[in-house]
Amino acid sequence: MTEPGLMLFDTASLYFRAFHGIPSSLRAPDGRPVNAVRGLLDFLARFVTDYCPTQVACCWDEAWRPAWRVALVPSYKAHRVDHDDVEQVPEELVVQVPLIRQVLGALGLPVVGAADCEADDVIGTLATRSAIPVDVVTGDRDLFQLVDDERGVRVLYCGRGVANHDRVDAAWLQTKYGIDGRGYVDYAVLRGDPSDGLPGVAGIGEKTASKLVTEFGGLDGIVVAADAGELPSTLTARLRAAMDYLGPAREVVAVDRDAAVPDVDLTLPSAPRDPDRFAALTEELNLGSSADRILKALAASS
Repeated sequence: MTEPGLMLFDTASLYFRAFHGIPSSLRAPDGRPVNAVRGLLDFLARFVTDYCPTQVACCWDEAWRPAWRVALVPSYKAHRVDHDDVEQVPEELVVQVPLIRQVLGALGLPVVGAADCEADDVIGTLATRSAIPVDVVTGDRDLFQLVDDERGVRVLYCGRGVANHDRVDAAWLQTKYGIDGRGYVDYAVLRGDPSDGLPGVAGIGEKTASKLVTEFGGLDGIVVAADAGELPSTLTARLRAAMDYLGPAREVVAVDRDAAVPDVDLTLPSAPRDPDRFAALTEELNLGSSADRILKALAASS
């Protein structure tokens, strides 16, 4: 009998990866691009087959750049804004997002979001609520903060590709960064993340950030040490120059673990909820072998 387990998909992270990694020549009969749709289905099928979760959630960005995060750090994702706070996304991907929602809906795979929240916050909340082991599937390092061996929460990190994903647990984090999940937020704040518009502290890279968090336990301890003259003067000056950034950035990087996420039945279906609709979409969108793989994965889970 399969052991209970919850798999949380960072959906946008996966369909962006599919879009950029799978040939755009994959088209529906009417010419619409479907590489992101098909790639996402292939990814879901692979993880369901390999890890056999009993529950799943396709976590969704209801707000890709939440107003409350922007209020704290105005540069947050600012470089990715097109106009009117709309994210810069290739048009050939934009047209596929509604198709992804239709396909997931026909399959009966739960799509879960929350108002003014990113998928990260949905993932953090569902992982915190879960009474069973959790696997988070993402290409976003910020979710390393959720890793918790005691609670059975790990991250299946797709930074090197889905086929070469890393199983991130406490030992992996210790080997890679010298910290644990609890220290990751402060580490990330110090190091910064240009992809999210977070500048970090000037002159502090990964090694220094890791050393500081390990030695002083986090930002609070680091600031106390700086005020007490326990750090080199140059480093102290850099930290003091960044004080207006550190506190707000910590709130921005930390995922919300108590977001207003609705209670949803996350049971992994063994067959499409609406088989006729899924069959029609398969033909309409030329889903081909991708449809076969997800159906096989669902059937094998029963």
